Amino acid sequence: MSMTMTQKILAAHAGLDKVEAGQLILVNLDRVLGNDITSPVAIKEFNKIGVDGVYDKEKVTMVMDHFAPNKDIKAAVQCKMCREFCNDKEITHFYDVGRMGIEHALLPEKGLVVSGDVVIGADSHTCTYGALGAFSTGVGSTDMACGMATGKAWFKVPSAIKFILKGKLNKYVSGKDVILHIIGKIGVDGALYRSMEFCGEGVSSLTIYDRLTICNMAIEAGAKNGIFPVDEQTVAYIKERSDREIVAYEADEDAKYDEVYEIDLSEIKSTVAFPHLPENTKTFDEIGDIAIDQVVIGSCTNGQYKDIEEAAMILKGRKVAKNVRTIIIPATQDIYLKAIENGLVKIFIEAGCVVSTPTCGPCLGGYMGILAAGERAVATTNRNFVGRMGDVTSEVYLASPAVAAASAIAGKIADPAKI
Repeated sequence: MSMTMTQKILAAHAGLDKVEAGQLILVNLDRVLGNDITSPVAIKEFNKIGVDGVYDKEKVTMVMDHFAPNKDIKAAVQCKMCREFCNDKEITHFYDVGRMGIEHALLPEKGLVVSGDVVIGADSHTCTYGALGAFSTGVGSTDMACGMATGKAWFKVPSAIKFILKGKLNKYVSGKDVILHIIGKIGVDGALYRSMEFCGEGVSSLTIYDRLTICNMAIEAGAKNGIFPVDEQTVAYIKERSDREIVAYEADEDAKYDEVYEIDLSEIKSTVAFPHLPENTKTFDEIGDIAIDQVVIGSCTNGQYKDIEEAAMILKGRKVAKNVRTIIIPATQDIYLKAIENGLVKIFIEAGCVVSTPTCGPCLGGYMGILAAGERAVATTNRNFVGRMGDVTSEVYLASPAVAAASAIAGKIADPAKI
């Protein structure tokens, strides 16, 4: 029986020769992830199970990133609970202030996920790691608790949509524009509980960071996961960070897909998702003058060094517009340090930006960039729902780092090719 990439990974981790869409299977996990918001709930449920320790001290990971450094007493209590749990259970991969980063940038950087893995995380954007040829997906805190205790999780095997990529991206166009284009095409429920599988000669022209961004936002199309094939770029990225075995799965040529889309990367333009859904996309031939109050460049979607560097090159020698607050958030400590060493932080400060410690902060309306009534922000984040970054009358426009940087300079949503 033919299988997709995702189905092959799940079959291998379930100890089965084959699986098919809709089948319920019990899968062995390579990693279980939680953060400072979701882990406390999981810890309470874990304690009800009655086991002494986690299934594997090396394979459970907690990252303090959403409200860390702590924004208030409640956030401090949540992090304290995670800290004490990880100390008590002797969990190796606990990342606190000073060591932490935004979880979905940190795990690939630390080599904690490799091709062929199955990863669950109590955060919806856990689907990011499909960029490395892994099956990764978000789950609830109860599933995280059971995963920590048993090292297993139940899944309904997803069917799949195939995206055949060809060509290569133009200047100032990136993975963010690709996934916004796709979500605009199929809608926020267009891939509901299905695997978004990318293939074609165009894949090789996308950097690992483009792929991480694309898979990160698979959930915004309702997908169970997004996944890319393993190629030379993938292998090089992983080998630099991990000595674990790389297991590459390929979809069978006659694998069954619910739908197939062909996408010419060279035809994709800089794309912006208007309020209040990621599917509400427009290109600059459809965008008029929209004044903004804030720009956020960072998040698990676009806080990689490549993203920060792209923004810096546009901001270099320029000033952000008067009354536009521009917040730059490197996704990890290593990215932050590299940005300092290479002079990017100097560029940002001279341009009138503020540079933050790694945190999810403003993306979910947590802190470090909350919007007041009626304010507008251009953000490289992943969601623009009503009230996502603050007041329910505020507006969030999702865009690439290039568009965000250009908009900061112009004081309105702006095309980077025209700055």
